[in-house]
Amino acid sequence: MADLGEEVKLIGSSNSLFSSRPRVALKLKGVDYDFLQEKWWQKSDLLLESNPVYKKIPVLIHNNKPVCESMIIVEYIDETWTSKGPSILPSDPYDRAMARFWTAYSDDKFPSLLRVLTGPVPGEIPEAREQFVASLQLLEAALEKCNKGKIFFGGDDIGYLDIALGSHFGWIEATEKLAGIRLLEKEKVPRLAEWCEHYFGHPAVKDIMPMTEELVAFATEVKSSFSAPAK
Repeated sequence: MADLGEEVKLIGSSNSLFSSRPRVALKLKGVDYDFLQEKWWQKSDLLLESNPVYKKIPVLIHNNKPVCESMIIVEYIDETWTSKGPSILPSDPYDRAMARFWTAYSDDKFPSLLRVLTGPVPGEIPEAREQFVASLQLLEAALEKCNKGKIFFGGDDIGYLDIALGSHFGWIEATEKLAGIRLLEKEKVPRLAEWCEHYFGHPAVKDIMPMTEELVAFATEVKSSFSAPAK
């Protein structure tokens, strides 16, 4: 339940890794909330009313005021509950800019590449895999520069960029199983592989991120529904 004296709701789905971003932020801050799960094949009236522009999850509703888009929600959580938990955004302006840059980069590159890797055209997979691995190597270098010798991109604890990247990395192992390929190779990106283990083992993350088997089953169900002949 939400904190006494204020109403906090999150419209999302346990299988949506973009929904995991505000869920991790809320848990990191210790904010109680009501999780309203959407079914992927239908949109509730509350979702349509709360996000009439994009009509998609996640949506945070704080005291009847909706906030949309996963990383905007994360920033809102950090700026609203300043007295709770660790700061999510870096305090240094340059570090904040870099965190936002790499978040924008991953949101631009990863979803389309992961769709290709699990898509219907096998001939596209080798090139998409090569692009994905190249992106991981760029993030490996960014991790070395950003974390200043600490475990996470955010330092000693997870922060803005960790939360952003974690949502994509949740799909990597599922994609490897679906496509029969390797993506996150410790030999090529050792720091990133170690970061991944620490991130998914973090108390604010481990009970929120769906298991690989759940994501594989979910992706298979969605793919089957789209390929089924119309009745």
